[in-house]
Amino acid sequence: MKTINTIYWIATGLFAFVMLGSAIPDIIVMPEAVQGFKEIGLPAYLLPLVGWAKLLGVIALLVPGFPRLREWAYAGLMIDILGAIYCIAMSGKPLGTWAPIIVIPIVGYVSYVYYHKRLLAAATPSARGPLVGV
Repeated sequence: MKTINTIYWIATGLFAFVMLGSAIPDIIVMPEAVQGFKEIGLPAYLLPLVGWAKLLGVIALLVPGFPRLREWAYAGLMIDILGAIYCIAMSGKPLGTWAPIIVIPIVGYVSYVYYHKRLLAAATPSARGPLVGV
């Protein structure tokens, strides 16, 4: 269980860090974010919406006790990052400039898989250790 928790928290922390780091410039509509949106053919007025959605998704990933909300957060954040990769790829940018971004959904996927492994381990009686006094 300790290995599962460690992998889960490392992957989730990295995924949340990257998504939060991309949400803040969107929320405050930084010129670099506006330029990036223009380069891939998206309107700048979407920036705050996308930024706030990412921020709420990160919060949902990190706050315990809301499993259904966490599932939606994983889905939304993955749709966001995969959509960004697709838009960047279709904008004609060279592969070398956007290919490293593919690591982000992989980290998100690892976080999601280990989230479910944690749930399964917590639900399995053998994961709790031997019963005392039986």
